[in-house]
Amino acid sequence: MFQAISLAGIVLLTLIDRLTKHIAVLTVKINGPKEFLFGLFQFRYVENTGAAFSSFSENTEILTVVTLVIIVFCLILLLSRKLKSKFMNVCLLLVTAGGIGNVIDRIMYGYVIDFIEPLFVDFAVFNFADCCITVGAFMIIGYEIYELICEQKNVKRNDGKN
Repeated sequence: MFQAISLAGIVLLTLIDRLTKHIAVLTVKINGPKEFLFGLFQFRYVENTGAAFSSFSENTEILTVVTLVIIVFCLILLLSRKLKSKFMNVCLLLVTAGGIGNVIDRIMYGYVIDFIEPLFVDFAVFNFADCCITVGAFMIIGYEIYELICEQKNVKRNDGKN
């Protein structure tokens, strides 16, 4: 059951990403940058041929293959029922949906459509899929750190009992 919910979540988040990018093409690309949220951000249309922060620019084919491998790996984990943690399922759901959203762009256009630019800090222009990937990845890191800490506490407790 949770696998079906995970797949539905992936589809929903991917559709949100596609819709926001479509709106960016129809409005921001044509009308230019527009500030929002009290001038902290602006919508600015960018065609990113690289990965995060435009790294690996002009390597769309390699990035597409790597992204597809990660998506397949995440889907296998999500559908295998080997993950006992629902939290980890949500993490992988986010990473997978974001990966799918960006890989669709790379396959269709040869670049990823980015359109959200923070103005309060020098940072890359990004999109909804990037947010999903980043949040999912940080949640995985946090979860793994938490698990390591718990494991270390259990080891210390067990050492004290011997």
